[in-house]
Amino acid sequence: MAERGCPLEAVPLPAEVRESLAELELELSEGDITQKGYEKKRGKLLARYVPLAQGVDPSLQAETRIPGPSQATAPAPEQQKMRPSHARDERFRSDVHTEAVQAALAKYKERKMPMPSKRRSVLTHMAVEAYTPPDTSSASEDEDSLQRPGRLASAPLQSHAGVAPWLDQAVQGSPASSAASCTSSHPGGRPAAVPSAAAVPAGPAALARVADLHSAPPDVTTGLAQHQHTYCERPQLASMRGAPRGGSRSVLETAGGVPVSSRVSSKIQQLLNTLKKPKRPPLKEFFVDDLEEVLEVQQPDPGQPKPEGGQTAVLKGELLAVGSTWPPSLLATLQQWGTTQPKAPCLTALDTTGKAVYTLTYGKLWSRSLKLAYTLLNKLTSKNEPLLKPGDRDAGSQQVGFLLGSCGVALALTTDACQKGLPKAQTGEVAAFKGWPPLTWLVIDGKHLTKPPKDWHPSAQDAGAGTAYIEYKTSKEGSTVGVAVSHASLLAQCQALTQACGYSEAETLTNVLDFKRDAGLWHGVLTSVMNRMHVVSIPYALMKANPLSWIQKVCAYKARAALVKSRDMHWSLLAQRGQRDVSLSSLRLLVVADGANPWSISSCDAFLNVFQARGLRPEVICPCASSPEALTVAIRRPPDLGGPPPRRAVLSMSCLSHGVIRLDAEEKLSVLTVQDVGQVMPGADVCVVKVEGTPYLCKTDEVGEICVNSSATATAYYGLLGITKNIFETVPVTAGGAPISDRPFTRTGLLGFIGPDNLVFVVGKLDGLMVVGVRRHNADDIVATALAVEPMKFVYRGRIAVFSVTVLHDDRIVLVAEQRPDASEEDSFQWMSRVLQAIDSIHQVGVYCLALVPANTLPKAPLGGIHVSETKQRFLEGMLHPCNVLMCPHTCVTNLPKPRQKQPEVGPASMVVGNLVAGKRIAQASGRELSHLEDSDQARKLLFLPDVLRWRASTTPEHLLFLLLSAKGTVTSTTTCIQLHKKAERVAAALMEKARLTTGAHVALVYPPGVDLIAAFYGCLYCGCVPVTVRPPHPQNLATTLPTVKMIVEVSKSACVLTTQAITRLLKSKEALAAVDVRTWPTILDTDDIPKKKVASIFRPPSPDMLAYLDFSVSTTGILAGVKMSHAATSALCRSIKLQCELYPSRQIAICLDPYCGLGFALWCLCSVYSGHQSVLVPPPELETNVSLWLWAVSQYKARVTFCSYSVMEMCARGLGAQTAVLRVRAVRAWREPRTSPSSRKPSRGAPPPAMKGVNLSCVRTCMVVAEERPRIALTQSFSKLFRDLGLPARAVSTTFGCRVNVAICLQGTAGPDPTTVYVDMRALRHDRVRLVERGSPHSLPLTESGKILPGVKVIIAHSETRGPLGDSHLGEVWVSSPHSATGYYTVYGEEGLHADHFSARLSFGDTQTVWARTGFLGFLRRTELTDASGERHDALYVVGSLDETLELRGMRYHPVDIETSVVRAHRSIAECAVFTWTNLLVVVVELDGLEQDALDLVALVTNVVLEEHHLVVGVVVIVDPGVIPINSRGEKQRMHLRDGFLADQLDPIYVAYNM
Repeated sequence: MAERGCPLEAVPLPAEVRESLAELELELSEGDITQKGYEKKRGKLLARYVPLAQGVDPSLQAETRIPGPSQATAPAPEQQKMRPSHARDERFRSDVHTEAVQAALAKYKERKMPMPSKRRSVLTHMAVEAYTPPDTSSASEDEDSLQRPGRLASAPLQSHAGVAPWLDQAVQGSPASSAASCTSSHPGGRPAAVPSAAAVPAGPAALARVADLHSAPPDVTTGLAQHQHTYCERPQLASMRGAPRGGSRSVLETAGGVPVSSRVSSKIQQLLNTLKKPKRPPLKEFFVDDLEEVLEVQQPDPGQPKPEGGQTAVLKGELLAVGSTWPPSLLATLQQWGTTQPKAPCLTALDTTGKAVYTLTYGKLWSRSLKLAYTLLNKLTSKNEPLLKPGDRDAGSQQVGFLLGSCGVALALTTDACQKGLPKAQTGEVAAFKGWPPLTWLVIDGKHLTKPPKDWHPSAQDAGAGTAYIEYKTSKEGSTVGVAVSHASLLAQCQALTQACGYSEAETLTNVLDFKRDAGLWHGVLTSVMNRMHVVSIPYALMKANPLSWIQKVCAYKARAALVKSRDMHWSLLAQRGQRDVSLSSLRLLVVADGANPWSISSCDAFLNVFQARGLRPEVICPCASSPEALTVAIRRPPDLGGPPPRRAVLSMSCLSHGVIRLDAEEKLSVLTVQDVGQVMPGADVCVVKVEGTPYLCKTDEVGEICVNSSATATAYYGLLGITKNIFETVPVTAGGAPISDRPFTRTGLLGFIGPDNLVFVVGKLDGLMVVGVRRHNADDIVATALAVEPMKFVYRGRIAVFSVTVLHDDRIVLVAEQRPDASEEDSFQWMSRVLQAIDSIHQVGVYCLALVPANTLPKAPLGGIHVSETKQRFLEGMLHPCNVLMCPHTCVTNLPKPRQKQPEVGPASMVVGNLVAGKRIAQASGRELSHLEDSDQARKLLFLPDVLRWRASTTPEHLLFLLLSAKGTVTSTTTCIQLHKKAERVAAALMEKARLTTGAHVALVYPPGVDLIAAFYGCLYCGCVPVTVRPPHPQNLATTLPTVKMIVEVSKSACVLTTQAITRLLKSKEALAAVDVRTWPTILDTDDIPKKKVASIFRPPSPDMLAYLDFSVSTTGILAGVKMSHAATSALCRSIKLQCELYPSRQIAICLDPYCGLGFALWCLCSVYSGHQSVLVPPPELETNVSLWLWAVSQYKARVTFCSYSVMEMCARGLGAQTAVLRVRAVRAWREPRTSPSSRKPSRGAPPPAMKGVNLSCVRTCMVVAEERPRIALTQSFSKLFRDLGLPARAVSTTFGCRVNVAICLQGTAGPDPTTVYVDMRALRHDRVRLVERGSPHSLPLTESGKILPGVKVIIAHSETRGPLGDSHLGEVWVSSPHSATGYYTVYGEEGLHADHFSARLSFGDTQTVWARTGFLGFLRRTELTDASGERHDALYVVGSLDETLELRGMRYHPVDIETSVVRAHRSIAECAVFTWTNLLVVVVELDGLEQDALDLVALVTNVVLEEHHLVVGVVVIVDPGVIPINSRGEKQRMHLRDGFLADQLDPIYVAYNM
């Protein structure tokens, strides 16, 4: 025996010392003793044998055991020499093929994997104090935790799969014993362990290293180059929700725009390094560029093993010895024993302390059976009330309830003790279990039964085809079925078991199994009665308290037979220390009921090695195989009953995965050792058929499903005729298609083969089979490998579930385990990554997801063990609540469609014939002509907006232009034409006199939404200055919002800042000083109290092309830019909007938009002055206080036209969706009041706020959403439906489309056909193509028209790269030509060169003269069947998305909104989502609207849905709090801000998962 590094060659140790050392080793391996305690006790034991003169520190001696017999020179004790030298398999023990796993791990080079980031608050709820150790009743049915007497107060015991000390003794004492262990080790020495995969430290030293790694990040997706953008330092918008916290941005990015100074970026680099060589087959040399994205079908490997043997024959069991001695039925047997041997013991029941509670004799059993039968048939009159139960007692009970209902069960029998333990309703009756039918509960204890008359006898029941009992079975998918067993089958099963096991009268049987089903019922209740045996029943609770109890009872009762599972043998190994007086010499038969499990061989060998010295004979151990459908399939016979010697097979796991049997010389790592389960049952025929398709007989070296033809099998699935025929009436056929028998066979669900001596071998179960690609893997094998990786430190043995989920048309393996509460985050992650590597090496299959859940949280089966189907259901529904998750989609998903190689579609060489290109009409459309629509004289006179305002001030001075509402609905300010004119004059005078500005100077207007902003704008125009509207900084968020204000002021070169008194104080405050240098502000002019002065003359621009104002905004890609708007463009914009919306002085419109840029600014400041209509201004910030303000204003002022943003619409839909009834109150009365003029309807200032009731929206003709994005159909449709009850017309809601180069391209207006909706194939869009499909077809995406093209606007669709025109319904960039297009960028902060041609693009062929502006948006034009006002067919423009935001992945173009829509649908607690790419990794950020501990459920769901719907592998999943994803004032996501915040580690995420 090789002790822990201690030279014992000179002093042979006595046997008792060796045994004590072995026990000590076991205690250490199970965590019952600390390392320090182990060293101390070990030192004491060895003190007299190890001379202290050696000077060896005991702590240094404890390096490790040295495996390998060659190094164990101490002689083994006599006990060991007597042990048989046949090989043992160590599978499914804690050191289950540990050596092989360690060797496999050693092959892996050190790969630093990025550890998931978890917020501390999530960790605190997982602290050790919060854990309860797993209830031992929840441990595996096969392998389990346990509590030893006398150790209950110690730390939670870790169940151990094997016994380390004797394992060492056996391995080293018997050279042959390691020859057939499940996985061989390399000779000599211990393989090096893979070091911890800790995260790279974040700090200056680490950054220097990471910076080098970032220079050329590898493309882990396709190898195709990705378009690189150079991102500037992006300003944060004031309206951003929950802006990223803290941190200077000065060192965020290199010149190339790649962030390096964050912990996150270093982790992503680690992730990229792990993915540099993906474990996927190499891609073919060619690409497909087809519309369909065809998933890769994994082709069979031509070199894969194939079965080569001959066809198997049907294996016939020995004849069933039917003689006159067999009774006609079990009932007749019971009557015989009950009357002739009434005193003979039948059953001894034990309590949880091991004491016999009572012994039931055959006489009592017969009389009680008669009483119960008589009561059931004649005297059953008990109340039958509906039953009710709070919650489930065990997983799957609802399915059992469904089965009871389908079987028509109305009566439940129970004992007095059980009945008292059941939950009660208020009436005192047993409460109803969830999903169960109403039941009458009958207590069958003697006092509750009626004694039958002496002449009463039950009707004689012959062994016929009628159903005797129904046993429930849970399938792989979680459904529960009832397996019906007939009276004839029951009798035949008892007869066959009696013959096979050699049972005889008055034998004693110790039964540890569940006596209500399976082998526990067949042996311990039925066959035992047939043979008048005495059964000692060991309850599960007793086994948990005293695992050795069954052995003690065998010894006490001199039992001849025992019925156990591998788990029970394993437990008794752990508990046998100190029990020297037990003897198993009386046993002639030890039936191992789960002998079909591959790991049972290790339990059998281990048990034999320990208990052979205590009288156990090797031939006594008899593994058997059974299934609910076929009952007992095979059982090993003892030699005295004529059984052949036992055999075992060492099989190549790689060949097994292809269904082929190949013996392995055990030189490889991946082997499986299995033992035989004996011979076929008497009277049965057995064959092996192919698992799928027609049941052809397998070849002799092929694994298939075992089928049985016997009178002793079950007969049907109760009430399920279809699957009954498939399972119970299978007709196996030869290769030629001829049936092998005229009698049908029953499928057992067991996978195996027929070995030498006609012995049956089982290698797995159909329920545990997972087909990944073209290979098959068994769940139990995966569990065994996982447990072999440092098993006892991190997870509970027997609390591991392995199952497969279908993702992207293939099975993916998921492994879920319960984590020990004392395991650290880093240790657990290291264990998980090592498990992945071990499974990958040994089984050659990738694990898709590995999840650790807190102790005692996995759903339990009734008798311990994990309810696997329930676990799978929770995983798929996001209800598993893991505390650690590791996803590995990169290695598992190998069937993605081939990447696409771009090919130019239309080049300059294409022929343009007339207005056709490539055989289709050129995609070109235009709005109405402006020249025919308006009186040219008036247009010439009022060319500039200042002229229009002066004209209105002189002709209609008291006409009301603007009306500003507060949150209470009161009018805070109103402005007539003359008031606005005078205010503008005062501002102009102040600019010229106080600020001393000259013509053309730029002035920043920093105002809250209101009339002051409008007056300041026209004041600038009056004195020839150029206004720049800037959103004011947020007082509560100065650190983020003030730098943006400062940047716009500096970039626009503003010479003066116009603002209010309050904002002036804010700009110069101490808080502002912390964010910006307040000394560098230009002149700040407070307009609250400027003197009433007139300007000498109002400035008139010398040229229409002179700059009127600068429109600054930050795009969704984070680029700050200002566009130049000339006076001519400004007037043309107002004219187009006036004509499209039919705006006249008598009209009123309600505007709820931010007034700082784009169309919002134009509608707020420009259009009312030009058209003369009255604008009811509703500042969006006021909706945060009163969400109904906008709708109330629309109703109160009877606005026919209203404008809003998506954020306003979303706020109303969420905040008011359930309150429409309240808002509608008094609506009818309010609507019937006489209509008054706008001025008389004006509420007086200071009046009490009106109640926000009586909202009636039937006045609305058009409600337009102002946006620069694809229309959000789901939001607009839900808004229309929600407020339909308030009178909102169904066709009122529409969208607009504008962008930087032209703020108003499309606008629905009041005339023209309704917007049309088409459905396009999302897969085709990824290839830059449009394919129209029917509504509801797979991959369909609805797109709605973005409004009607404005008068004077021309639109064409051009190829974004070749710049050639495209045909109708072709996807390309939208180009626009219009008099109100902007004239150019004033600056594109940091990207001037890239955007030089945005305003002066020309087509590469066709009409090369027209100058177009490029919008940067992808879309297409489609001619519809509708006609517009001019009678022409209507051309609809559909906007698909921004080119700058698209993601280039796998050679295809993805729009973030499509991926985000899928992700939000994945789980109800995902409030919002945003995606972006970084170094070719797809990063998904989701906002969690739920508990933090539920965050990790989302990782797998997000990864699944993106794979399924978009064929993309998610690289990083970031889970954050609600409100973290930044949104601008238009409701658009600022994905680049989010990206920067993520890489700078400013998001404070709940969890970050790096998918490997």
